[in-house]
Amino acid sequence: MTYDVIIIGAGPAGSSAALFTAKAGKKTLVIDNNQSVTKRAWVENHYGVEAIAGPDLVEIGKKQAAKFGTEFVQGKAEQLAKTEEGFQVTTDNGVYEGKHVILATGLSVELAEAAGIQTRPGTEPRIKTVVDADAQGNTSLKGVWAAGTSAGVSMHTIVTAGDGAKVAINVISELNGERYVDHDILKA
Repeated sequence: MTYDVIIIGAGPAGSSAALFTAKAGKKTLVIDNNQSVTKRAWVENHYGVEAIAGPDLVEIGKKQAAKFGTEFVQGKAEQLAKTEEGFQVTTDNGVYEGKHVILATGLSVELAEAAGIQTRPGTEPRIKTVVDADAQGNTSLKGVWAAGTSAGVSMHTIVTAGDGAKVAINVISELNGERYVDHDILKA
């Protein structure tokens, strides 16, 4: 089965990206190894939320994405390889194919480096290396995108979630061949 988008990581960046891609009707898979640093956080600086435990924030994000059809699999992504039609992601429990991949791997750039994707020094405290991505989220391997902390943005949940959404919109726009906009309005 081929997905339009495979997202690696279900933290704020990954689940936010999945929310947008699935809501836009793109067949979306999220591969998660359950290692999100957000699962160890207490969050009092996320817009629209007074305070929330990191594990709860992650679960809410996953539920929002699942509501629109995102599929989730538990596993560690071990290999990322280019194919004729996109990419193949090999995990410790299966192989998945997709047209685009979004790396939302938080503190880890292991998979990106193993795939030959360029990295650069990180600027956040305690983050030594990040994926070298441009302002749209493009990496050195066309069709592989990076979002959130792994792409070098601030590791605050609100920032990584916004970056995941931004990258997802850029992926959707590329898949559609025109700029994608998602604005819901209040129902009367």
